[in-house]
Amino acid sequence: MNDRQYAHSDLAVECGGGYRGRGAEFHEEKRNGCDIQRLDIKDHEGAEAYDKPEGRYVTVTCGKIWEMDDDRTDEVGEVLADEMREMSKYMCNKEINSNFGVLVVGLGNSDITPDAIGPETVRRIEVTRHLHTLAPDLYNQLGSCEISALAPGVLGQTGIETVELVRGAAENARPDLIVAIDALAARAVSRLATTIQLSDNGINPGSGIGNRRRAVCRENVGRPVLAVGVPTVVDSSTLVYDALSRAGIQEISDDLRRVLEEGREFFVSPKESDIIMKKVAVLLARAIGMAYQTD
Repeated sequence: MNDRQYAHSDLAVECGGGYRGRGAEFHEEKRNGCDIQRLDIKDHEGAEAYDKPEGRYVTVTCGKIWEMDDDRTDEVGEVLADEMREMSKYMCNKEINSNFGVLVVGLGNSDITPDAIGPETVRRIEVTRHLHTLAPDLYNQLGSCEISALAPGVLGQTGIETVELVRGAAENARPDLIVAIDALAARAVSRLATTIQLSDNGINPGSGIGNRRRAVCRENVGRPVLAVGVPTVVDSSTLVYDALSRAGIQEISDDLRRVLEEGREFFVSPKESDIIMKKVAVLLARAIGMAYQTD
């Protein structure tokens, strides 16, 4: 079947249909029991093939996050921290030290479990920016960057576009980098809460469920944006489409097309969503804490 509009994914590694042209570079490695896939979309050709903006994408596949014990969470956190730190230095073209500022933004709706990863992560972030001026001796002992955090909610809760709130915070806090955390939609069920994607080109709040808002990106907020996403849902039309493909069905009848169109309004998440949300938030908060240590 060639109706690719029904096979939606926010994960770059699930897109592209195996494209390996000159418009993109792809590398893989293993570290600490994690599969790390690096995709560099270099030009318009690569962007069209993957249906993603040009930029760098790092995907870390680590297994079921909600089943990890503390030791395994720390191991995966170290991998994520290393990747975040390297991408941060590349994006900002500067070393990470005590004067480096990071604004962590937790996107999503805290009242909807699969969408609450961003706000829950922010709740667990150890903020330090205020200490740099109010308690400099304590700040120096922490060995941390200037970290601030914001959970802007969603448009239906605040009446304000997320990007406007983030831009306002960035204009006042003046961080070197914004780290935006959000829930994503995957194509494969096996990717749910087993994969973390990092990218250097920002993020569209709500894009995973087809509710695109203005992008939180450098052009809109005035600071480089490192996007951190974890897939928590699958579009039900994507599930149906893949099932039809595996069954060898090549042509979509009008009835099947109607089913696929209706499926775009429904999203499937694992039954362990409440546990997943909390465990993912713990993992991401630990990784961020390690990534922006200075000692």
